[in-house]
Amino acid sequence: MRLDPARCRHYATTARFAVLATLGPDGEADLVPITFALVPGSAGDLLVSAVDHKPKSTTRLARLANIERRGAVTLLFDHRDDDDWSALWWVRARGLATVRPAGFGGEALQDRYPQYRSNPPQGPVVAVEIMSWQGWSGNG
Repeated sequence: MRLDPARCRHYATTARFAVLATLGPDGEADLVPITFALVPGSAGDLLVSAVDHKPKSTTRLARLANIERRGAVTLLFDHRDDDDWSALWWVRARGLATVRPAGFGGEALQDRYPQYRSNPPQGPVVAVEIMSWQGWSGNG
């Protein structure tokens, strides 16, 4: 069953992670799982995701370069249940992303993820202004 934008947002807030899709310089999709927080604002929802302390092969991440080159992104949130397919759902959000300095949206991320309270992210932040929500649920 199709979900309206309010229901999509609700489902997205229950997801523990999302998949961020950006476009690489070759036009190919570049996907990466992210932690995130949704911050309501007067102009709509803002999703924030920080580059954190988890080990990475480089500090110059492709997702950041992709966003700086072209800000259009897509996010996918989902829930799977092998035993109860009526509990399946997915939500897709499309938006415009910018790279913000470390600390931007940090409080929302710390509220959502206890791991960030003792070790706050020190890297840049991806901020996505959500432009549209679409989704589907097996149980409406």
